[in-house]
Amino acid sequence: MVIMPDGSGSTQRIVVVEDTESAALLQRILAAAGYEDVRVPAVPMEAETLLETADPDLVVLDLQLPGVDGFAMLERVVSTGVPTLVLTADDTPTTRRRALGLGARDFVTKPLDRVEVLLRVGNLLQTRRLQRALEDRNQDLQRWVRARTADLEDARRETLERLAMAAEYRDDDTQQHTKRVGRTAALLAKQLGLSAETVDHLRYAAPLHDVGKIGIPDAVWLKPGALTDAERAMLEQHTEIGGRILAGSRSPILRLAEQIARTHHERFDGTGYPHQLEGDAIPLAGRITAVADVFDVLAHPRPHKKAWPLEQAIEEIVNQAGRQFDPEVVAAFRRLDGRSLLDPVEDPSALRRAA
Repeated sequence: MVIMPDGSGSTQRIVVVEDTESAALLQRILAAAGYEDVRVPAVPMEAETLLETADPDLVVLDLQLPGVDGFAMLERVVSTGVPTLVLTADDTPTTRRRALGLGARDFVTKPLDRVEVLLRVGNLLQTRRLQRALEDRNQDLQRWVRARTADLEDARRETLERLAMAAEYRDDDTQQHTKRVGRTAALLAKQLGLSAETVDHLRYAAPLHDVGKIGIPDAVWLKPGALTDAERAMLEQHTEIGGRILAGSRSPILRLAEQIARTHHERFDGTGYPHQLEGDAIPLAGRITAVADVFDVLAHPRPHKKAWPLEQAIEEIVNQAGRQFDPEVVAAFRRLDGRSLLDPVEDPSALRRAA
């Protein structure tokens, strides 16, 4: 490795593409000045391979090499981003302008002046060192930004999880229903071939499907017996209440959650609520969450009901294809392992890994 003559301790590498005799002379000049890692290809045509393997900080290139188009090689070297010092016996303005126009950083004419060569080499290597330091600093900043962004995203998603748990707290003392619905909705979305981003968003949006319950009195929501018409109408308002709670956000997850809150009780045959939407008029996120929600309610105990046996709960979902549920979503549901959908979601990280 090259020890910089200024004693900075930086390590830099130089590749010299010259004819054999001139390359040996230049190598001795650079070595005497303290540049210890100076590499010379055996023949000029091997220069490109050496550039790929050596990762140089500077290329010194002679434009007049036998059997080689020096300008074409200059263009290829410059395309790698490595600074290039051009050597040539042709000091005409045309040659100089062409070389600099192709991206050469500096220009030295032959016969070489030892002091001039070392000054120009030193200047270019100093610039390269500063450039690499800036690149390293930028990479550090990018890593820091990514880490902070990840922290903010984790905090935001944890807030959504806790909001969903708060909505479910009154009738699910385990707070597992919302997590399982999110997991199942994400698995259904994956089965349907939706994008990874959509799957991830749905995983966090679906648990908020019943957030509007916080606006419904316990006497109605938790009533063990049949509801009066007035009570049912009040209960059905939880879809619109949830939509209003979630409305107006710039977050794509919350916008999706608003859509789900308003439509997860619509039915595929158009007999659901609140707007009697039918078929594809129901947003896909709402159709997916409807299956995930109903299955989980059937397969687990609730304050007003016992858990259905797994096979019976699955059969009910299948039987409702084309009536309550989208047949394509039901087909995706049938491809899932129903028993695994009963497993608890232990923590947010487990929920993220599920899909």
